[in-house]
Amino acid sequence: MSFQSFGFLAFLIAMVMICLTLARRDRPLAAAAFTAGSLVFYVLSSGWTALLVLAAGFAVSAFAVRYLTAEVQVLKEADGPCAYACVRTPAQRRLCLLLAAGWHIGVLVVFKYAGFFTGGRLSIGWAPVGLSFFTFQQLWLLKEVYTGQFRPHHKDNFPLYAFFFPTVVSGPILRPGMFFPQLHSEKFLQPDGQDFAAGLYAIAIGTAKKVLLADNLGAIVNNGWANLNQLSAPSAWLVVLGYTLQLYFDFSGYCDIAAGAARLFGLRLPVNFNSPYRSFSIGEFWKRWHITLTTFLRECLYFPLGGSRKGTVQAYRNILTVFLLSGLWHGAGWTFLVWGGLHGLGQIIERIWGVRRDKLPKFLRWAITFVFVNIAWVFFRAPSITGALSLLRRAVTADFRLPQAWILDNVLDKEAVAIQMLLPTLGPWLDTARIILIFSTALLAAFWPHNTAERMENFQPTAWRCVLLALLAAWSILSFTGVTTFIYSNF
Repeated sequence: MSFQSFGFLAFLIAMVMICLTLARRDRPLAAAAFTAGSLVFYVLSSGWTALLVLAAGFAVSAFAVRYLTAEVQVLKEADGPCAYACVRTPAQRRLCLLLAAGWHIGVLVVFKYAGFFTGGRLSIGWAPVGLSFFTFQQLWLLKEVYTGQFRPHHKDNFPLYAFFFPTVVSGPILRPGMFFPQLHSEKFLQPDGQDFAAGLYAIAIGTAKKVLLADNLGAIVNNGWANLNQLSAPSAWLVVLGYTLQLYFDFSGYCDIAAGAARLFGLRLPVNFNSPYRSFSIGEFWKRWHITLTTFLRECLYFPLGGSRKGTVQAYRNILTVFLLSGLWHGAGWTFLVWGGLHGLGQIIERIWGVRRDKLPKFLRWAITFVFVNIAWVFFRAPSITGALSLLRRAVTADFRLPQAWILDNVLDKEAVAIQMLLPTLGPWLDTARIILIFSTALLAAFWPHNTAERMENFQPTAWRCVLLALLAAWSILSFTGVTTFIYSNF
């Protein structure tokens, strides 16, 4: 079930009404209804078969958590009750962790990478929606239970952690130590007015990011890739920059909606984006982009590999390994590996460059970072490495023709027709106006000093804010027809 659909809005309204009403009388019952609703959401999004696959993984995690935390076992002898202390040995706990993690990684490999690793000879042909996010979240739970960073309580709602409907499809990845304590707080299923206002604000902004910005930018990007050989240099740069902005607004829009939906139930999600395109380095970019994934990879992969504790060369190797695996996590293809490798090499070069880079003017450091990120995203989007190189070659040719009209197919078409009827004299300039409008709005929103997560913290509904958000919501809802799914739901 896509977030930008009438079905999701109806589901969310029903969940809020049912769960918050029940919570006034019986909060455990309301929590059970919330969990059941999350399972229903997943079935509607991906089907019963997919749910069974993830349910098997949940059962493995539940058993492993119970095993890892059961430090004492009570036994009975035949001649009478007698208790013996049976503390799990380090070897037993390690084996349990490896087997449980092996299950999750194995399922992910079979569904997502069998075709890639066998050259297409063996492929399942489908994968449960959100499998990558589910896998990493379960691995994070196992790791923190194993290390003692998180101590589960018998009242913890593990099914809700696994299938929490705002995040189960595309994240953000929930850290157990952040999520479970909230289930025992007074605000859970009893949000106050500020939470409710902030939640509605985030949902409206996130939907507008997706429907009004990401999808229209995506139309330009798709048109460009479909007519790659006809692109002029300016058109090629529109495609490159368009995808950079599309991906950001698509995924950050999803996270805004997820955060807003969670806030309606009195829960707070971790910040997953912090204005990443304002970064002055690749390292800073990854502290601002998909923050929960970066944190997971750092704590569950980079540190266990040795981090930077074993010398410079080993640190560089670990950085490259982490980003290659990050690329592979995003998709089973060579283009994703190249994208991950570029970001790994970028961070290594920055470390080698060191203090000398920090002495460069801020604008130059930002420009280098932003251009690098744009170029790397080309490989992330391209159907092949050859296709990516072709687009980049187009971008540096001496063909300075203005963008062709077809690049704006399906971009604000209804709005363009309405404007042309109201202002017929604008006709010859309408295509140029659409390009300026969509890119200037997107760039302004991407570089705005205060992002959605920051505004949610102290959001206060005023008359002009309510009117603006209502207009944005109405415009977005009227534009639901024909919109694409969220990009990260494919991962």
